[in-house]
Amino acid sequence: QVQLVESGGGLVQPGGSLRLSCVASGSIFSINVMEWYRQAPGKQRELVARITSGGSTNYADSVKGRFTISRDNAKNTGYLQMNSLKPEDTADYYCRADVVVSGPGRMTYQYWGQGTQVTVSS
Repeated sequence: QVQLVESGGGLVQPGGSLRLSCVASGSIFSINVMEWYRQAPGKQRELVARITSGGSTNYADSVKGRFTISRDNAKNTGYLQMNSLKPEDTADYYCRADVVVSGPGRMTYQYWGQGTQVTVSS
């Protein structure tokens, strides 16, 4: 089994910064794409940022220039550095990963973390 655990959320004032982490553990051979999603109250979950195993990144227009996604493949960990936070960034943030599991067949499965709450308010 594989688990993803996010951390780093909290309450921050507008203009502040937070760094989210997503640690993957379990029977992991490798991790392909890692993504961060967010879901605000009453809204649909949206993709915030994506990073491939090779380090290519994509961002939602709403966070470009403010958020940076990165990963440490040796630690099976992904990060989301969030700067210049705005009240509209308030949401639950979720990590998703395509994991190649160890064992015969090297199957790839999708996993989600439990989420971490980010609140941007003065």
